[in-house]
Amino acid sequence: MKTKIFTYICLLLAAPLIVAAQDDAMVTSMKQRFGLYSERAVQEKMYVHLDRPFYLVGETLWFKAYLLNGATHRFLDLSKVGYLEVLDIENNPVVQTKFSMNTGQGNGSVQLPATIVSGKYKVRCYTNWMKNFGVDQFFESDFTVVNPFIRFEPDRLVKDNLRYDFQLFPEGGRLVKGIESKIAFRAVAEDGKGIRFNGAIVNAQNDTIQKFAPGLNGIGTFTFTPKEGETYKAFVTDSKGTRAEYPFPAVEEGGYVMQVKDSTDTWLKVTVFARLNTDEPTYVYMLSHTRQNNPVIEKKPIVRNRAVFLLDKSKLGEGISHITIFNEKVKPVTERLYFKRPKANLNIDAQLAKTFITREKVTLNLTSSVAAAADQMSNLSVAIYLDDSIKGDPQQNINTYLWLTSDLKGTVESPEYYFSNTTKEADQQLDNLMLTHGWRRLQWDNVFGNQPPKYTNIPEHDGHFITGKIVDRETGNPAKGRDAFLAALDVPALLYGAQSDQEGKVTFEVRRFIGPKEITVQTNLGMDSTYKIEIASPFSKQYSQNPLPAFFFDKTLENQLLTRTINMQTANSYLPRVYNQKKVKLADSLAFFGMPDEKYFLDDFTRFPTMEEVLREYVKGVLVRRRQKEFHFRIIDKLLPNTFYTTDPLMLVDGIPVFDADKIMEFDPLKIKKIEVLNARYFLGPMTFTGVVSFSTYGNDLAGFELDPRVLVVPYEGVQAQREFYAPKYDGGNANSRIPDFRNLLLWAPNVVTDKTGKASVEFYTSDQTGKYQVVIQGITPSGVAGSKQFSFQVGKRNF
Repeated sequence: MKTKIFTYICLLLAAPLIVAAQDDAMVTSMKQRFGLYSERAVQEKMYVHLDRPFYLVGETLWFKAYLLNGATHRFLDLSKVGYLEVLDIENNPVVQTKFSMNTGQGNGSVQLPATIVSGKYKVRCYTNWMKNFGVDQFFESDFTVVNPFIRFEPDRLVKDNLRYDFQLFPEGGRLVKGIESKIAFRAVAEDGKGIRFNGAIVNAQNDTIQKFAPGLNGIGTFTFTPKEGETYKAFVTDSKGTRAEYPFPAVEEGGYVMQVKDSTDTWLKVTVFARLNTDEPTYVYMLSHTRQNNPVIEKKPIVRNRAVFLLDKSKLGEGISHITIFNEKVKPVTERLYFKRPKANLNIDAQLAKTFITREKVTLNLTSSVAAAADQMSNLSVAIYLDDSIKGDPQQNINTYLWLTSDLKGTVESPEYYFSNTTKEADQQLDNLMLTHGWRRLQWDNVFGNQPPKYTNIPEHDGHFITGKIVDRETGNPAKGRDAFLAALDVPALLYGAQSDQEGKVTFEVRRFIGPKEITVQTNLGMDSTYKIEIASPFSKQYSQNPLPAFFFDKTLENQLLTRTINMQTANSYLPRVYNQKKVKLADSLAFFGMPDEKYFLDDFTRFPTMEEVLREYVKGVLVRRRQKEFHFRIIDKLLPNTFYTTDPLMLVDGIPVFDADKIMEFDPLKIKKIEVLNARYFLGPMTFTGVVSFSTYGNDLAGFELDPRVLVVPYEGVQAQREFYAPKYDGGNANSRIPDFRNLLLWAPNVVTDKTGKASVEFYTSDQTGKYQVVIQGITPSGVAGSKQFSFQVGKRNF
């Protein structure tokens, strides 16, 4: 009996230790799973600097893309291809392009087509990897386009009868009966701008329970305690006296409510109130993180219907942090956002005179610095454009985008306000913003789910992915395990191979694929005659719900619009567009299979009238055989002299696979410039060939060689060639040139890098257009500290 009593006492004493060990194990497990997810789900964040906010059709839009690690804001060299689209108000793409990136940076340009109508347009930019996490991850920015050649449709203007978007946001996301909660609210018009209004919460007896009014941009908060047996609805009365009814958030019988307060300058107090239908001891977990970085996980018991966490602010990263409460089953029950102001900022200074004359040389001296940091080189992009009466809304700067809007859902009005003001009132408005805009970068089911998330789009680290699908021509069913070939008529020849997966999908990773090309795609037609390939667009078919602002053009500016239209057409006529693309010399080019074992330039030999005679007489490494009235090639194995492979080699005409030797034998040999032979096994992706025989025409254009009709031939745009902004130089007496210069974009410098002292300079010349010019500078350091600068100067007439 004594032994049993002693054992029972030991178990009672050990029980808390066992529970504590289990608690520690769960917290450790959550940390490990969160860390594993963060390692796999690397977040790319992109900011795109546009050269100006307003364009005419026919003008060129220049852009600089900054690709950064979403957690640290440092340059991320993961994806090497970026996708940029210009979308209209109905999300129809009017321009699409691909551009190269290196070490997290890329730039390019697109010309706005003359067929689009006047209005607001959206530019969005993303990578293939970003498509895994939804369109809310994409960079988006709006700008204005005017088409002076097409009459503007009045029905696209702002309508008088506006329906406001009014929403209520309980702190933590839930309301529970009997528990006091903070409720944030936001009311915006169709143009996305906040409105002034008076609001009221009314119960079922039409008694006004709570009145409220917004602060900044239609946003505000109030406290409210839902009562038992009560139902509520909200009313909003705008500045015109129009009253409208809106739904009130659902009130739950039981659950959790979160309250976050700044306890001190050091601590953040997170209180969880609970109303549960159980008397059993209950625990909750708190997980906070900053863009999947700096995770803090704690566990607390619910005591007297509440649990209190004290979160050390020093453990939070700068910017937006995500605080989530989980129940004992590790299911999220309430969450909210908290913002910690970044300490460091990239200070950019620009030394420039206030006035200049036309066609004058200008030197812009730049200085960038980060407080309490030394040897901070900065990467800057600089745009200088005419700031006339025809204006568009300025683009959001890189600093507010990275720290604020890139991690929030919806449109944030006047984001610069929250950074230019550091008062207590501004801090309160910033916290209200956190309550009304949800987090958009993480789904908890992907973190703590039973299965790790699968990513269908992998990073394009080495080259662009061209994807397609192989299907049966008759049934339309996907074909599994079929070999596919993609080739482009180019110098040097480009050929890529792939094999279809379970769903018939094939992926070709193409390198050095620049500019528009005509590609051929086929299966092995010597074996597969019943399949076809469909090429998919690499651009995303999903679109965000962020509305475009309303467009309005002041008709009193029509004369200025006419002048700018004439200037645009003059500039397009007289100023060249410069596209820098390295051309490979034909004599120095090597095909994709490398150095051949044999090479024959047929002009060096006596010409024969048939291909059979050419191969039999001159090409030693290829044996021509005829079997059952069909020609076959056999390659000599260079590792085993006097031994031939027993299957056909890979046969090419200008880099395009041909699986019927009879077609080659029927071709006119006088159109062939050279023949190359590889006398060894050749591996192309998952496929193996017993040698290569390559025929090249003089123009590398097939010279009339007829491809099999089952070969898919389609135009395809590769990444755009590297383009350089052109501006004339007026030195050595060129200032008196009679060629008109009506540029309104004086400078576009996407890659200005300061030295270790933070200094750099750029030079440009003013044009013949007088007026006020705007200078916009965006930039970031390798350590992820961003900044911007904006100022203006005047250009007056030259005195002759």
